Amino acid sequence: MPASVNARKAKRVLLGLIGYPIAHSATPAMQEAAARAAGFEAHYHLIEVEGAQRDDLAAMLEGVRRLGFSGINVTYPYKEAVVPLLDALAPEAAAMGAVNTITVADGRLTGHNTDASGFATAYRKLGRNDGDRPVAIIGAGGVGKAIAFALAGSGVGALRLYDIDRGKCEALAQMLAGRARIEIAASAAAAAEGAAGIVNGTPLGMAPNREMPLPAGVLRASQWVADSVYHPLWTPLMKAAQSIGATVMSGRELAIHQALDAFALFTGAEASESAMSRAFDAAMAERAGEHAA
Repeated sequence: MPASVNARKAKRVLLGLIGYPIAHSATPAMQEAAARAAGFEAHYHLIEVEGAQRDDLAAMLEGVRRLGFSGINVTYPYKEAVVPLLDALAPEAAAMGAVNTITVADGRLTGHNTDASGFATAYRKLGRNDGDRPVAIIGAGGVGKAIAFALAGSGVGALRLYDIDRGKCEALAQMLAGRARIEIAASAAAAAEGAAGIVNGTPLGMAPNREMPLPAGVLRASQWVADSVYHPLWTPLMKAAQSIGATVMSGRELAIHQALDAFALFTGAEASESAMSRAFDAAMAERAGEHAA
């Protein structure tokens, strides 16, 4: 995997994250830990901007281009907004119209989506064989798109989508044409009914929000339930699913596996999964301590 030119020049990497809110993010700790394990010196900066418009994002990306960054991560709510501002897109990022990783090479910004590859890895580790049984995805924004592409590419033959904005589901269904059978549900509860698995691709449940993306009563012990939110690790959805004996996959798995793939894109080096995992767990323990204080 080709590394950013800035990372190849020296074993020093300047990285960052654009999004809002991101003060809780474990990504800086994970990327810096992986860099140390690989013999790099890394500096990871949070670029937290609320309500950034196109011109604001363009200015930030121009700074990334000019200031020697090896790359940046992009999170909610800008994963789709940055797409038209980039010089190039990796094929899957282009297909889904969402980016969570941007690399810098020869002054060009290229968008990638390691949410998709990271979720695919996490799903494979579940050892599921859902076949044609539908998997419900709640949320059809940047994360939901990546999860849908990951599942369709991992052998899941049917996806059931729900978003409060039906237009987003319709657009995603068109993107997935030929990859999986798509249904658009009228509600989150309807999406979950009879599904093999349920994935939350929305920010619902992210602290301080304590909402669930669907009623707890629709969950079944026979289902697997995953959350893209990891702050807190045990969201209301994860707690409800665990309480009835469902198989659960917290946001930890997606966070770590997408970060592993992003590090490889930034540096051309393989990241230490154990180093990233320890850094993630330490960051989450620190956040929990802050909330308990």
